[in-house]
Amino acid sequence: MPPETVEAAAVVTKTDRTAARARAARNRSYLVLGSRAAVLLAVVGLWEWLARTAVIDPFNFSMPSKIWEQIRVWVVDGTAQGPLWEQIWYTLYEALLGWVIGVISGVLLGIALGRVRFAADVLGPYIKVLNALPRIVLAPIFLIWFGLGPASKVASAVVLVFFPVFFNAFQGAREVDRNLVANSRILGAGNRQVTLQVVIPSATSWIFTSLHVSFGFALIGAIVGEYIGATKGLGLLVSASQGTFNAAGVYAAMVILAVVALLAEGLLTVLEKKLFRWKPADADTGR
Repeated sequence: MPPETVEAAAVVTKTDRTAARARAARNRSYLVLGSRAAVLLAVVGLWEWLARTAVIDPFNFSMPSKIWEQIRVWVVDGTAQGPLWEQIWYTLYEALLGWVIGVISGVLLGIALGRVRFAADVLGPYIKVLNALPRIVLAPIFLIWFGLGPASKVASAVVLVFFPVFFNAFQGAREVDRNLVANSRILGAGNRQVTLQVVIPSATSWIFTSLHVSFGFALIGAIVGEYIGATKGLGLLVSASQGTFNAAGVYAAMVILAVVALLAEGLLTVLEKKLFRWKPADADTGR
């Protein structure tokens, strides 16, 4: 067989394998999405059936149809505190601001302590003590300090976001390949250049791992702060619904919050993929 024919056959075989892997990845994605939808429908359907047949108390547990109706009423008629979109934006604004502040401070301090061992040895015990405190209980203190406005909710979000980001950034700075650092110094790089051009890029994957979790913490901080005392927000909707024994309202606010969290997670995932195109695809997920 001529060499040209062999080479062409090898190219065709490689193309077929690539296409087969792409089809397998698409089929798996469809299967995963379909399975997720089936699980959701099964849970919602079972919940509705149990409530309608009085196996569970519909007054306490409500039911999906009532929750949907509550969301529809909020969308069409608004809430007692104002339009629904305004409550969502108020909570999202507090969570985003607290998340940004917590991420920036956590990354800066984590990288700094990861690079300066003396500072880590001095401040390490204090950070561990602060991390061991139940930070949710700080929300009432922030409410006393900053009042009913967004500042107290932002503070609650910051303290919840800071520590997971800090520890990931700190560990990422400590896990940098020492050979890369040594080679950089051989080439004449100073401490600042090593930090900016070697340590931070190497720790980026660690930091992004914490961002997915920390935004959920930011939402929790904002919601808890609003639940304790606020003039607007989804947390206030939960508190008001609980005060009127409206279980459907409590669950409706939770559903809205879950949708917001999923959208934020999706945006972070897209951003991470754009920043880490160089990373090899996951063999199991085909990403």
